[in-house]
Amino acid sequence: MFKDKVIIVTGASSGIGRALAEACLEQGARVVLAARNKEAMEALATGFSPEKSLVVPTDVSSEGDCRKLVERTIERFGRIDVLISNAGISMRALFDQADTKVIERLMAVNFWGTVYCSRYALPYLLDSRGSLVGVSSIAGYKGLPARTGYSASKFAMHGLLEALRIENLNRGLHVLIACPGFTASNIRKTALAGDGTAQGESPRDEDKMMSAGEVARHILGAIAKRKNTLILTRQGKLTVWLNKFLPSLTDKLIYKHMAGEPDSPLS
Repeated sequence: MFKDKVIIVTGASSGIGRALAEACLEQGARVVLAARNKEAMEALATGFSPEKSLVVPTDVSSEGDCRKLVERTIERFGRIDVLISNAGISMRALFDQADTKVIERLMAVNFWGTVYCSRYALPYLLDSRGSLVGVSSIAGYKGLPARTGYSASKFAMHGLLEALRIENLNRGLHVLIACPGFTASNIRKTALAGDGTAQGESPRDEDKMMSAGEVARHILGAIAKRKNTLILTRQGKLTVWLNKFLPSLTDKLIYKHMAGEPDSPLS
């Protein structure tokens, strides 16, 4: 399915993004790895044929970086078949205790990063009748307490991608919104506290979560089947389902669950 396809993966230096890039390379795709950590991406790319990969240091919150990412992809490979907007950061702080700069940062990376990459890649995706993929979260379906900026950015991402799907309904563009649920990755360790510093330690048992590699396999399967949405984990599916029919109960269950985290801002 992915052999010789040109696939851009943002946030490719760690977590789900790294797993996606590695899985695509293993399947024979030509992969453009984009993230700020050049060394980590180069370490991954060295295990594969140099003709199959391109490392482009990219800060997705910079429109110029995103434009250059697409330009370098076209210069090297001449087309784009899949764009996976995966780069993202989280937060953990009550809204009234968070600096507004923290929320601005989350919107810049999670939402505007998706906007910029999608805008410049779109003409080439339309030419290839390709796939535009946003790696989102259950937080894009249900607001999570102490993750206000994160939820806001993911709700915005959902609205953007759904509108793009409908705008291009008759132009062959495939749009996938993928929501992994809690995944073993470094996103909680790098989550921002209320003052903008990194949280440092995950409040959850990472060993009990779905692995990044398993998430990557599910996402690639959904791209191959040209699905519109992908919701992973029983907890994620249950949250979305309950919120449709019992939203007030879901509010209480989510509050209780999030308040039970170690050192939760809610407790």
